[in-house]
Amino acid sequence: MNVLREYFGRNVRQYGIVLALLLIVLLFQLLTDGRLLAPNNIAALFMQNAYVMILAIGMVAVIVAGHIDLSVGSVVAFIGGLVAIMMHNWGWSVPLAILAALVVGALVGAWQGFWIAFVGIPAFIVTLAGMLIFRGLAIVLVGQTIAPLPSSFNRIGNGSVANFLGFAGQMDVVTLVIGVIAIVGLVVSQVRARANLIKHELTVEVFGVFIGKLVVMGALIALVTYWLSLSRGGTPIILLIVGVLVLGFTFLMNRTVFGRHVYAVGGNRNAAILSGVSARNVDFMLFVNIGLLSAVAAIATTARAGAGVAAAGQNFELDAIAACFIGGTAVAGGVGKISGAMIGALIMGVLNMGLSILAVDAAWQQAIKGLVLLLAVALDIVSKRKGALR
Repeated sequence: MNVLREYFGRNVRQYGIVLALLLIVLLFQLLTDGRLLAPNNIAALFMQNAYVMILAIGMVAVIVAGHIDLSVGSVVAFIGGLVAIMMHNWGWSVPLAILAALVVGALVGAWQGFWIAFVGIPAFIVTLAGMLIFRGLAIVLVGQTIAPLPSSFNRIGNGSVANFLGFAGQMDVVTLVIGVIAIVGLVVSQVRARANLIKHELTVEVFGVFIGKLVVMGALIALVTYWLSLSRGGTPIILLIVGVLVLGFTFLMNRTVFGRHVYAVGGNRNAAILSGVSARNVDFMLFVNIGLLSAVAAIATTARAGAGVAAAGQNFELDAIAACFIGGTAVAGGVGKISGAMIGALIMGVLNMGLSILAVDAAWQQAIKGLVLLLAVALDIVSKRKGALR
């Protein structure tokens, strides 16, 4: 019993976020008379909030290292307008325009990373300047809406994975296969991670808790898979892209030297430097990384809209930062997980969709999201103070 109490005490924040998401979903499911969890709404939830998830992946690493990036929304507008110009005005092919957008995103990140890492200007100031610079460039580039864009490009944000396996009743078989692969991958990765901890004689959760966690996570994936299989198109293409990014960057942060250096720099920068970590290189690469992910978000957003728009990306940085903090990333740095940020992004997405279905005014939606963010950060600070007093 003491072991269980100690385990849940250490992980109360993590499980609290998941519980909060489930309670919010249940609340809106009741308030909307069951419309929230309609299959087509589940698919739309992922399509509409893909940009938050993509940006939050990069923002987690930036915040963990003790920085912030206020420019990502403007960068999304700038690169989104640029990729639309490439295809509509210049006649570039879709793959070439996407590749160019990714290169531009990395260059934007390198530009900001240079001032932060090697000149020593605080990230808050550099990215605030970037927010103004790239929003201005977006307005200059996109004087008016640029459309139409190639249908193959638009499918990235609006399309679904082709169903080449047919249907089982009304369920899309391709979606069911993807769900099974996801569950198997979850089980294998968790078992291997636990075995690795045991091999190195590190603390692991009680076996019963471990099995229970797998059952709950597997059941949630199965439920989402079931709903998506009944939706109009099946699995959204953008959801697969987000899934690949989450897996890749989770591996980067948890299993590589670079990831360990990010946490070391965020936990104690001076100690990390004394131990041989190049904090400047870490900072530089973090902003190259989030610049690249901003380009991916720009592609997803532009494809979703089917046009290049100068006003795209408004408040995207706030949504991404909020998703990270709601998901348990520490304000002071050193602590944060991509999985937590994804849950935070889903909480934001469910709030948006639920309030929209209830026809709540957009101004009130902003106020409610701000209150949720404040409560999440307050909970983080209070829990840390309690931990320090023990």
